Amino acid sequence: MSEILKLQKKIVPELTEILEKRYNILRYIYYNQPIGRRTLAGNLGIGERVIRTEINVLKKQELLEIQSIGMSVTEEGKMIIDKLQDFIHALRDLSSLENRLQEILMIKKVIVVPGTFDEDQLILKDVGKIASLCINSMIKDNNIIGITGGSTMAQIAEEMPENKSKKGVLVLPARGGLGKNLETQANNISAKIAKKLGGMYKLLHVPDSLEKEALETILKIPEIREIRELIKKIDILVLGLGRADEMARRRKLSEKTIEEIMNKGAVAEAFGHYFNRDGQKVWESSTVGLSLVDFQNVENVVCIACGKKKTEAIMSIASLKSNITLILDEGVAREITRLAN
Repeated sequence: MSEILKLQKKIVPELTEILEKRYNILRYIYYNQPIGRRTLAGNLGIGERVIRTEINVLKKQELLEIQSIGMSVTEEGKMIIDKLQDFIHALRDLSSLENRLQEILMIKKVIVVPGTFDEDQLILKDVGKIASLCINSMIKDNNIIGITGGSTMAQIAEEMPENKSKKGVLVLPARGGLGKNLETQANNISAKIAKKLGGMYKLLHVPDSLEKEALETILKIPEIREIRELIKKIDILVLGLGRADEMARRRKLSEKTIEEIMNKGAVAEAFGHYFNRDGQKVWESSTVGLSLVDFQNVENVVCIACGKKKTEAIMSIASLKSNITLILDEGVAREITRLAN
């Protein structure tokens, strides 16, 4: 943190509080626009009189528009939100936290997004936006990008900016389908991201939970074999981290099997494998997608996670590989340092 920011926090701490309050108001309006004052006050837990005063200030600065259907953020307001996020990152000295996490987890890079997901679920949108920009910066011509499923990954697809400057980009689901929600399936997310990148995509129309005999039969299908071979050549893997118990239930494993897995100390699941806190594999299931060997061979891995309940899962998966870029919210980042200490 710069000396100026340190002095400001020391001498006029109320300025920091005002800045963060106005940032939160602007950001909340942006993600929910158009929105009325009363709804805004109720959702943020701020009195209507205070909200009215702050809204008048932001409108005077031409950061907000007020119409009969509600308030919305102006183009200048959107730019201010992005700049303020960087400012708050510096204000909270999150660069030091990122460096500390890189040392604890022994991985290539950590990006901490200001805020705590457990207290403010809109943080998922911020994480998705920052993750999408990070992924964009890695892509080269003719890259193969592997995508897993889940709500975090769906948000990345939503926030991904259009960037069609790279040639020959191919986006693949890195695993088969899990659960019933179409929006969070790897196939759907891969197609959305490919469209925004002006690239191609291939779909894997296979559930990820298969018995060994069924898997062997399906792998004889030429189209499935082709995708399996392409998965082995992934240049960038984007992976949403999952807790062992939650992922086991999404895979519809029996309660007896789940109990067995948990008794072995499983805290994380990735590509059909279940790992303990030290990153040791304790159980695995048949999977049509990325294997553990494939994962170890991927040059660039971007892991994304939100929420303190994923603390141990993050620590486990990070121990598998050093060339990981980890993107997470401030709340879980601080929880990892607390546990490490």
